[in-house]
Amino acid sequence: MPYKEKEIEKMYFTISEVAKQFNVATSLIRFWETEFDILKPRKTTKGNRLYSKKDIENFRLIYHLVKEKGYTLDGAKKKLKEGGDDKTNVHAEIVSRLKNIRKFLETMHNEL
Repeated sequence: MPYKEKEIEKMYFTISEVAKQFNVATSLIRFWETEFDILKPRKTTKGNRLYSKKDIENFRLIYHLVKEKGYTLDGAKKKLKEGGDDKTNVHAEIVSRLKNIRKFLETMHNEL
């Protein structure tokens, strides 16, 4: 039986990787950090931001409320303080998965 290396899973992502994942400017991410208490990336000694999976999950929830559901920043803050109910979290996850499926299908279509 051949030895199979276990894929190394990243623990932290740079701001540019997060921006690319959501197709937003890095300045938006930095701005939302000042607006939303739940976004708290680690910072290196040089000041570079490192986002954990939990940070990205929180960003995804904010992105969903503001960009996809049309909440104002104050409205999104209020929704998050109320607990951001499970329905909102599930909906955000479904939207994210559907976008990934769409991207996969578009790639397949382009390769045909």
